[in-house]
Amino acid sequence: MALEESQLTATLLTSVVAAVFGSLQIGYHTGNVNSPARIIEEFFNTTWKSRNNESMPDHSLTFLWSLSVSIKDFGALLGSLGVKDLADSYGRRNSILIANALSIAGACLMFISKAVESFEVLIVGRLIFGLFCGLVMSLNPLYIQGVSPINLRGAFATLNQVSFASGILLGMVVGLETVLGTEKYWAIMLSLSLIPALLQYVTLPFCPESPRYLFINRSKEKEAEAALRRLRRNPGKVMQEMEEMREEASHTEAGVTIREFFIKRRYRQPIILVLIINLGSQLSGFNAIINYSTKMFAKAKFEEATYLTLGVGAINVAFTIVAFFLVERAGRRKLLLVGFLSVALCNLLMTVTDSIMDTTPDIRSIQVLVIFFLISAYEVGPGPISWFIAAELFDQPARPIAMAFTSMLNWGGKFLLALLFPPLLKLCGAYVYLIFMSMALIAFTYTMFRLPETKGRTFEDIAAEFRGAEGIPLHNKTTFNTFS
Repeated sequence: MALEESQLTATLLTSVVAAVFGSLQIGYHTGNVNSPARIIEEFFNTTWKSRNNESMPDHSLTFLWSLSVSIKDFGALLGSLGVKDLADSYGRRNSILIANALSIAGACLMFISKAVESFEVLIVGRLIFGLFCGLVMSLNPLYIQGVSPINLRGAFATLNQVSFASGILLGMVVGLETVLGTEKYWAIMLSLSLIPALLQYVTLPFCPESPRYLFINRSKEKEAEAALRRLRRNPGKVMQEMEEMREEASHTEAGVTIREFFIKRRYRQPIILVLIINLGSQLSGFNAIINYSTKMFAKAKFEEATYLTLGVGAINVAFTIVAFFLVERAGRRKLLLVGFLSVALCNLLMTVTDSIMDTTPDIRSIQVLVIFFLISAYEVGPGPISWFIAAELFDQPARPIAMAFTSMLNWGGKFLLALLFPPLLKLCGAYVYLIFMSMALIAFTYTMFRLPETKGRTFEDIAAEFRGAEGIPLHNKTTFNTFS
């Protein structure tokens, strides 16, 4: 009975799991480069020395390693530009499969870089993998929300972040020197993302295309109904969703250009919401901790800093799972508000603890707890919801552009923080966390006054509010569901 009420079927579950194999790969290559950094840098130096009969200058080595790490995020920023054309031309499912080829190409290049003694091949491999990242982190929510029923839409979209966080932890573990992060095996370690990539190719082609894409974008009503029957196994629910899609299609334009997306009044408030929520999420301090937690713990004179970083990865996974269970109970709006406010408080505490660390060494244990709490607050709300909220705030024609916009903001924020955090830390010291606190508070404030709750509502219902209010949302005092 519970399964029937939740509309969870084997086909639906297989479709979602097959899709999130992509975010697992992205998480893996986010977490696997920190621990073996010294060993891969030595590969760069050895390669340079074999060509030029001299060691690579330190500043060049530092630049090359920074480029190798950040080029993935830059590639993702470029990849985001292709989301709309790919998703609209080939469909949501097929676009994920096309993008997956980039992951395989990138992983193969990273793997052979050691054998051909070329750090350039490694850097190009990470760039190509970055293109895959930019596409898939937008295509996955589009596909997942297109196949999911209303009451599971947010939870299944959150699974994308669960898979991403699990990949980060897996990468951290595999990258340890006691596992594969060694001089002998680091190239194999970089190639292991081929396993989920190949698993996606043997599962996703047998899953149905998004019924919403088939019906609204392609006007293929019979194919959409056939896909829904496979996903729901409940004739009554199928008919109900077909009627909802007919209603949405009746208010939907044939297509939206990028220019129309940014000038139409109905999209103005959703665009601002997506902009502030995503930048507030990416510039809230979470990425700084994920990227530099080992150095933070080492600075606090913890002998096993690497293993504390694994604790960060474990907390990251645990609280994305918590978000999976909460997002359809508490709603998107409440989780974002609690998350942003908690992250702001944690950044304030980071400033305090970091400021007095030298004079009060015992405070370091408190700082570890603050870091763990910041990670948990981020992953309960802003982390997963920022990636899929755009898919709920926009109508079907604008949704691919909105998700491309989301991807650009997220990857652009990551890239910006990777470049700016080290110099900002030197310039501002402990007070750098006050910048993150300010970003979280801005996102909290705007979310509180402007974001309607989208839990349990049809896409047409949400889009109608923005159409009806001409982009000026005011929420109902009891439900926060309507504009008036």
